[in-house]
Amino acid sequence: MILGLGIELVDPERFRAAARRFGPRLEARLFTPGERRYAARRRRGDERLAVRFAAKSAARRALGEPGVGWREIEVVGEPGRAPTLRFHGRAARAARAFGVRHTSLSLSHDGRACLAQVVLEGGP
Repeated sequence: MILGLGIELVDPERFRAAARRFGPRLEARLFTPGERRYAARRRRGDERLAVRFAAKSAARRALGEPGVGWREIEVVGEPGRAPTLRFHGRAARAARAFGVRHTSLSLSHDGRACLAQVVLEGGP
């Protein structure tokens, strides 16, 4: 059963401008160390962070918890597997209270747009 759905579209150029303006403080505020390491090892790392920001925003919407901290939602991936979400702290408590048993995450980015969709599922 679907418990929550969130979608977010981020303009990667606008994200880059914010990153230039606020520097490393922005990354430290929004992303976990693992997310930052992942982006640093990839081409177009700023775009990969922008799509992860979209995923975090979509997850907050799906959870119905706008007060959840940005680093309490983490986009994780293993080689050969699709990325998924990991919840920490308040986000994990909210997901448990909501009855979330599975999350589905879809990410897409092409240089002009970064899109993320989150589906939260629960039930028996």
